[in-house]
Amino acid sequence: MKPTHIEHIGIAVKSLEEAIPFYEKVLGLECYAIEEVKDQKVRTAFFRVGQTKVELLESTDPEGPVSRFIEKKGEGIHHIAFAVEDVEGALREAGSHGIQLIDHVPRKGAEELSIGFLHPKSTQGVLIEFCGI
Repeated sequence: MKPTHIEHIGIAVKSLEEAIPFYEKVLGLECYAIEEVKDQKVRTAFFRVGQTKVELLESTDPEGPVSRFIEKKGEGIHHIAFAVEDVEGALREAGSHGIQLIDHVPRKGAEELSIGFLHPKSTQGVLIEFCGI
C-alpha cells in the first residue's frame, strides 16, 4: 500500500454556517458540496485546493464522535485522509504492522468513497483515514 496523495484534511467545527464563510470569503475557496453522513453523525462541507480537499465536519449528534472530539480538544484538525487504491488491503497491511484499526473492513463515507480509519493511539495521535480512489 502506498498512498497516491492526501485526499482531504478533516476539520471539526461547531457550525458549518459559521465556518464556511471563512473558507469562501477569506481564502477564496468554493464550497462545492454539503452532505450528511448519517452513520457517522456528521454534516460535511467540501472545498478543493488543487488535488486535495478540505472537509469541514459538523456533528449532528451531541454524543457523536465529532462532538466528543470538539468537547475534548476544541475545533480544529480532526483527521488526515490518504487516497489509496485498495482500502481493504491498506487496512489489512496496517493491521499486519500492529496498528490498531477502527475499521477492519471499508465502509461508505462522504462523497460515496470507500473509507477506513486507523486509531490515533497507534499513529502518534493522528486519526488516519484511507479513502478509495
